[in-house]
Amino acid sequence: MIAADEPRWRHPVADLFAGLSIAGLQIPAAVAYAGIAELPASAGVIALVAGMVCYGLIGRSRFAIVSSTSSSAVVLAAGTLALVSVDGHVSRAAIAATMVVFTGILLLLAAGLRLGGLSQLVARPVLRGFAFGLAGIIAIGQLPHLAGLPVVHGDTAPILLWRIAHLIAATRPAALACGLVALALLMLGRRLPRLPGYLLVIVLGITAAPWLAARGVALTGAIELAPQWTPPSWPSDEQWLPSIELGAALVLVLYAESWGSIRTFALRHGDAVQANRDLFALGIANVVSGLLHGMPVGAGYSATAANEAAGARSRGAGLLAAAAAVAMLATAPGWIARIPEPVLAAIVIHSVSHAWRWSVFRPYLQWRRDRLLVLVAVLAVLGLGVLHGLLVAIALSLILLLRQLATPRLSVLGRLHGGHDFVPIGRPQAVEPAATLVLRPEEPLFFANAEAIFTLARERTGERTGLRHVVLSLEESPDLDSTALEALAEFASWLDGRGLSLRLARLKDGSREALTRAALPQLPAAALDECSVDDAVRALES
Repeated sequence: MIAADEPRWRHPVADLFAGLSIAGLQIPAAVAYAGIAELPASAGVIALVAGMVCYGLIGRSRFAIVSSTSSSAVVLAAGTLALVSVDGHVSRAAIAATMVVFTGILLLLAAGLRLGGLSQLVARPVLRGFAFGLAGIIAIGQLPHLAGLPVVHGDTAPILLWRIAHLIAATRPAALACGLVALALLMLGRRLPRLPGYLLVIVLGITAAPWLAARGVALTGAIELAPQWTPPSWPSDEQWLPSIELGAALVLVLYAESWGSIRTFALRHGDAVQANRDLFALGIANVVSGLLHGMPVGAGYSATAANEAAGARSRGAGLLAAAAAVAMLATAPGWIARIPEPVLAAIVIHSVSHAWRWSVFRPYLQWRRDRLLVLVAVLAVLGLGVLHGLLVAIALSLILLLRQLATPRLSVLGRLHGGHDFVPIGRPQAVEPAATLVLRPEEPLFFANAEAIFTLARERTGERTGLRHVVLSLEESPDLDSTALEALAEFASWLDGRGLSLRLARLKDGSREALTRAALPQLPAAALDECSVDDAVRALES
């Protein structure tokens, strides 16, 4: 097993072959993603080189390929379209560059604040539903390129389909045939791993380019790689809110997708991961890409998987891929310019088609968990657009989380088989202590549920006769906020007024420290001493 932090150039031959493969694969994809974002092809290529170089020098994962991604391209396209409509005096490319720099700064800020767990704000069902809907939006958006139709604009699937339907009569048979053949070969390559599908369709497309061009099929065209050092433009007053919204969406999409790819391959190979270091590397890569007028960059799953499959052994593969990409663009720009647009559209559709596997959703149906969340994520992206759909799905996941946490659930515990264990009294052989009531909140105590939980605790206390003591097990509460502390003090005072004593058990360090600092007169230090429920009950009964 190779350690992730070993010298980059220890496996030059393996990394060289992987780098050459990734360069040949990612250049057409970068050009295609630039088309999705409605930016010049150079924006995708600059992002490819900037992302691989910056991450190769700074990042942690030895397999991650950081370049433009289909998801960020769609989010950028939707966001810049909205910003251009607000301020028509600034070009879309300039606004895109500003937003990429802004996204990089937000990622650097998150790294500085050590928010490596940022991606956990997006639940996995949201990510999978988002990926499914996003793949649909991307594929629909590529249909005009696949069929030789004029480019259509729209944020949602219904609008795109409606506009494409009105142009269907303008389909160019040669373009459609080229796109369908390329897509079929790519799908065949997925079933036959030894068939180099991407290389095959690109070579065939370049070979047939003169014949296709004569029949009206559009080609990629020349790529101008001269870096643009134009400083980013500051958002106007009307642009601040949509700029913040777009930047936050790009950060969530890029880091969630990147961290998922990085973590997956690190676990597969037993490599260590450093979330904050990767955040910093992605931030630097996006700032550099934005300053050069490139696209946002992240570690896409398909590119990272291709790098692993090509035999990469260290981060040197990404650096060699960047060098190979520059060399290919410098020595053979004419060949790249001859790639037919339907071939690029087929490559994009094929690259996102893995998100359409229904097996991804089977666990949610089987477990009967988060089915609504997945469905809303899919429909929101398709019906509201990528940017607003993602935000709606994230908001719903947070609302459902708060609803679960705020729902008061309080268990009454009993001694199991006369031993040391205490379990809910609904289980067989669980017997309540004679003069002691043992209560356990089933959710962490915090401002949204503390009042409701202690209301239930008063009800359970009132239901018991001959009661002298109450034990409250706080094993589910890693910490206590001020509302929970006040509610707990009020409950202790209420018990004291009825001649009942209160003991706390299974306190976590955060909760114990909070209670110690609060120094509540209703809860002296002796009430906080017991480590287990059994210890607390025995101390009260002795």
